[in-house]
Amino acid sequence: MSSPSSHVGPVVGVVGAGQLARMMQQAAIPLGLELRVLANSPDESAAKVIVDTRLGDYRDLSVLREFAAGCDAVTFDHEHVPTEHIKAMAEQGVQVHPGADALVHAQDKAEMRRRLTEIGVPCPAWRTVETAADVADFAAQNGWPVVLKAVRGGYDGRGVWVCDDENEAATVVANGVPLLAEAFVPFERELAVLVARSPHGQGVSYPVVETVQEDGICVEVLAPAPGLDAEVAAQAQRIALKIADELGVTGLLAVEMFETTDGLVVNELAMRPHNSGHWTIEGARTSQFEQHLRAVLNLPLGSPSMAAPYVVMANLLGGDDPDIFKRYEHVMAHDPGVKVHFYGKEVRKGRKIGHVTALGADLDDVRARARHAAVYLTTGEYT
Repeated sequence: MSSPSSHVGPVVGVVGAGQLARMMQQAAIPLGLELRVLANSPDESAAKVIVDTRLGDYRDLSVLREFAAGCDAVTFDHEHVPTEHIKAMAEQGVQVHPGADALVHAQDKAEMRRRLTEIGVPCPAWRTVETAADVADFAAQNGWPVVLKAVRGGYDGRGVWVCDDENEAATVVANGVPLLAEAFVPFERELAVLVARSPHGQGVSYPVVETVQEDGICVEVLAPAPGLDAEVAAQAQRIALKIADELGVTGLLAVEMFETTDGLVVNELAMRPHNSGHWTIEGARTSQFEQHLRAVLNLPLGSPSMAAPYVVMANLLGGDDPDIFKRYEHVMAHDPGVKVHFYGKEVRKGRKIGHVTALGADLDDVRARARHAAVYLTTGEYT
């Protein structure tokens, strides 16, 4: 597609054209910004709705340089751009957010653990491993099961294996993927904290949320995390803001944590808008997508306060029947207050194709409304 001949406001280039870039477009319009996306295919989620779509391989530095020309800032829809390419663009004067020195901690789990341990952030016991014997040695000190993670490339539960013994570990090691071993954390629930940091150091934190996982995939987000002690919530926000500052993050940072009987433990990082923050589109004064755009352009950050006492976001996962729109009318009529977001993706079983959000003053009611809409849209069944 050809790009517009002139621009009224700043241009933000987004490498990647998935649903995160698609939802950034919604936030860019009222801000007077223009987005440019780098897509692998015109069929990708954001490429279907953003006029200035360029096609190319994000692994090719020459493609990235051409894409960045004329952009006021460049950011990412995913963390897979080679670190050396990000550094090369920055050295040529491109405003890339987050920068390579920060983003590497979301790309490389071993580097993340090393740095977080260095700055005193609570983490599970960990070490890099190469052989089943290495894993067994780690287990001798920390116990089974052992969580093995691909050092690079894993997401949404992919690239994570929970091994109960050395035989299971040997099967994973045989894949030849560089691995990180972590002690299994007996957690009570999973939390997430979304913070934003601008290049000049302004930082804000959204309320701590609870994420509900099934088979390694987030299916529901509860904002704020119900029953969470105020001091624990404040500690979680302090940890996330500290990480953003120490790592030099610019833009959004999502910090996934475990709540345990002994305190908080940091699990994963993401340096972009995140599934745990989709509730902010309707549920916060400033959505995570607007906040990210503000941050990468070094604009004053918006208020992260909630628009209702409780907000619940439920992910839409593809089911057996791809014709979701035939059930859309029921959801809209049943509960006009529920907001449905589709990502423009072909429906496949288990694929994340959208989300629904409900707001209100009673958590149980809000949760039931979001769940009803999500289940009916994907299965046609009532809850």
